Amino acid sequence: MSFTFIHAADIHLDSPLRGLEKYEGAPVERIRNATRDAFRNLVDLAIDKKVSFLVISGDLYDGDWKDYNTGLYFVSQMSRLQKEGIDVYLIRGNHDAASLITRELKLPSNVVEFSVEQPATETIEELKVAIHGQGFESRSVTENLVKAYPKRKEGYLNIGMLHTSATGREDHENYAPCQIKDLQDKEYDYWALGHIHLREVLQKKDPVILFPGNIQGRHVRESGDKGCTLVRVNNGQIDSYEHHTLDVLRWETFEVDVTDAESTEEVIEQTRTRLEDSYQKNEGRFLAVRIRVQGATNIHQKLIVEKDHVINNLRSMALEVGYGDVWIEKVKIETTRLMNINELKERHTPIATILEYFDTMVEDEDTLAFLLKELKDLQNALPFEVKSGDEGFDFTNTELITQKIDEVEDLLLHHLTRKTGVGSS
Repeated sequence: MSFTFIHAADIHLDSPLRGLEKYEGAPVERIRNATRDAFRNLVDLAIDKKVSFLVISGDLYDGDWKDYNTGLYFVSQMSRLQKEGIDVYLIRGNHDAASLITRELKLPSNVVEFSVEQPATETIEELKVAIHGQGFESRSVTENLVKAYPKRKEGYLNIGMLHTSATGREDHENYAPCQIKDLQDKEYDYWALGHIHLREVLQKKDPVILFPGNIQGRHVRESGDKGCTLVRVNNGQIDSYEHHTLDVLRWETFEVDVTDAESTEEVIEQTRTRLEDSYQKNEGRFLAVRIRVQGATNIHQKLIVEKDHVINNLRSMALEVGYGDVWIEKVKIETTRLMNINELKERHTPIATILEYFDTMVEDEDTLAFLLKELKDLQNALPFEVKSGDEGFDFTNTELITQKIDEVEDLLLHHLTRKTGVGSS
């Protein structure tokens, strides 16, 4: 007997937007609806491929529902699968743990949710499949849940569902940790894992152990192709498995090397080339991009001084490239000076005197402390949105002061060297 099933995880349906309101022109509605659109693609794929069932390994929701609309949307999609005779098996993860979701809706009869109290087994007799799983009762589950899972059910294809950090992953909290050997010891045929948002195959066979990744990136740290895994079963054994793309909005980060650029127009054109290439590779999906402009260049100071002008021209160009379907989330100017600062300091000029003063200021704790005191009232007067975020102003520590002194140095060098004709040599 041959059949297929889909393994998905980390849907994060209706995941809230965080911080997008501070970006003027952000495609808020496109991003807000992305998880729903990707989930609809998942259901479409299940119907199109005529799969026998679908497993969702935790974090169907991103937390407690704001209202019942999130649950109603899920029920509407499950009803589509019910009409096609496709069953769904799900477990709760750290984001939709039983203790977090306060609203409940009766689910269609084709949806089976595993217990959060102990591991359970569901069998599909006509396919000779046994599915084992346990959900999260609370957000923070730190014990190894696998230890309590039952041994394989003989004569069946055994699938284990688990929301876990496995042996630990960067940027993910250490929930339900376990070792590969713990999973192997159960002698299942397939482990359907969830929690890690990057697709990762931990073991290729005997058993297959994998994270499918989330189905839709939600911010720039979740970049690249997102989707689910389609698994083919033949004669009671895993025959093959493959990734299927589901995302409708893709996040990307790329660097633009402007070392040889002599004007801001060249920077914009170099970025255009990169954006056009990326847009084509992503097959016309809506693209949200973070750009890092890098390199030691003659126009470093100009880029700093005309930062707003450059960024807004890049945004305008991006809208043209993608016909409205490319949005620049952030531009980071990370270039460095090409001019020889040390040589400028050695000359007996007013510029050298200013540069020497800056050096002295950075090294003098008393001067920095005085600056902090002088800037205290300014810090209190700044609006919250100006002070918050990784690029916010925080004039309460000397580290930021020294950082800003570098930027002031760049501004002065741009204006002074342009007027006096002093430059690199």
